[in-house]
Amino acid sequence: MEINQATPISIIIPVLNEAPILTAMLSALQSLRAAGHEIIVVDGGSADPTVALAKTWADQVIISKCGRARQMNAGAAIARHTLLLFLHADTQLPPHADQLIISALQKNGRHPHHPYHLGQWGRFDVQLSGKHFLLRIIEWSMNWRSRITGIATGDQAMFICRNLFQRVGGFPDIPLMEDITLSRTLKRHAQPVCLPHAVITSSRRWEQRGILRTLLLMWGLRLAYALGTDPHRLSRLYK
Repeated sequence: MEINQATPISIIIPVLNEAPILTAMLSALQSLRAAGHEIIVVDGGSADPTVALAKTWADQVIISKCGRARQMNAGAAIARHTLLLFLHADTQLPPHADQLIISALQKNGRHPHHPYHLGQWGRFDVQLSGKHFLLRIIEWSMNWRSRITGIATGDQAMFICRNLFQRVGGFPDIPLMEDITLSRTLKRHAQPVCLPHAVITSSRRWEQRGILRTLLLMWGLRLAYALGTDPHRLSRLYK
């Protein structure tokens, strides 16, 4: 797929009971919408006013079966544009995110001697919103690990050319680790573009559960998944 400065992006946002933060999050994306990009909100069955609020700020709002992977796949299925950006409701994009993505994909797509096909997918660095010094260490380690392994997480706002996304079958229908599994599949087709510009994602889950406790939990889940534990069992442990 040829990428140029006019390439439009479909921004796909899975939500579930996000009414308290959704208006601020979606209003921050309106400059991208005005530039010709599309906002798709996919609700997983919210019991609060999430859907009604989203209709004011999004181009398309749909309901799907609950589950982040299912919701993102549902959004991708109705996307109008050739680039897909998957964004969590508690994550804020950096300024001019569209041009950062397009420029990076253009640059990497023109690399003539690289052994892999580049310019097909990627992610941003991540910055956690809290002030605790441990969060600085955690975000640094997340970004460093992602660069070394080529594995992206949903918190890093993954972007993918739609034809590649369709070719690999989208996100696997599992309740946890869908982003890591998709990254592993994508790596067999193309190495990721790692943007140093940071998205800001909420540190609320780290602070509510305890930073060290959450870190140990995430490490344990990653290790268990690498050793072959069923993602459905991991999802129960995570919750």
